[in-house]
Amino acid sequence: MMESKHIIELLPDYLDGLLEENLKASVASHLKECEICSQELSQFKELLNAFKNEESAVPPSRIEAKFLKQLEEEKLMVSKVVPINSSSNGKRNSWAVNLLKIAASVILLVGAFLTGKYQTTSDDSKEIAQLTAEKMEFQQMAMLSLMENESASKRIQGVNSIEGFKNPDEAIVKALADRMLHDKNTNVRLAAVEALGNYTSSETVKNAFIEALKTEKDPSIQITIIHTLVNIHERKAIEPMKKLLNEEETQPFVKDKIESLLPNII
Repeated sequence: MMESKHIIELLPDYLDGLLEENLKASVASHLKECEICSQELSQFKELLNAFKNEESAVPPSRIEAKFLKQLEEEKLMVSKVVPINSSSNGKRNSWAVNLLKIAASVILLVGAFLTGKYQTTSDDSKEIAQLTAEKMEFQQMAMLSLMENESASKRIQGVNSIEGFKNPDEAIVKALADRMLHDKNTNVRLAAVEALGNYTSSETVKNAFIEALKTEKDPSIQITIIHTLVNIHERKAIEPMKKLLNEEETQPFVKDKIESLLPNII
């Protein structure tokens, strides 16, 4: 009966030495007569050797995603293979054959990756750098556009977008400083003060805070600026703070805050 059938599903167990002696002998006899099964056996051996000898490599995420997609397609294809009857455990053999079928796609994809990995790495690095630059440029344009929006809530959203920039460039810093100094909405100005407070190592930011201390009239924003300047021990803030102390329109609780904090930087 075996002579009239292909015994592909028995080949994994045959290679692993898991078949009973009589079935093993029948498979060996069949392989001598059946060219198709013999070719399958050779392919299985090549796959196993490829797994043993293949260098490990981690492809970039773009290639990995493509590989996973193709692997899923391969799984769907192998699920359509018609099982071949045998006296061995059908589920295990089917799993083994499917695994080897899927392995074929793994070897092809990984092999292709390794063949050109140096070129691919270089190209991918350039592509990633370009995409990153384009993303940052787009984020900056969106942020600057939002900060010019007529809606105060949109301007606040634009100000808060600074969180997406680890090292904002001068254009972003100046745009935030402009919101802090000139925006007509108190909440927008306060959001800009808080955002710029994370970048006080910048001289542009320090100077903007000093300027804001001279012009800002809202008490809550004044106190926020004062705390920021005291925390960084900015001595250029001493004179503007003293001026606020002497102005009649300065709120008493703001004067109290200045008197308590000013000694920390004098």
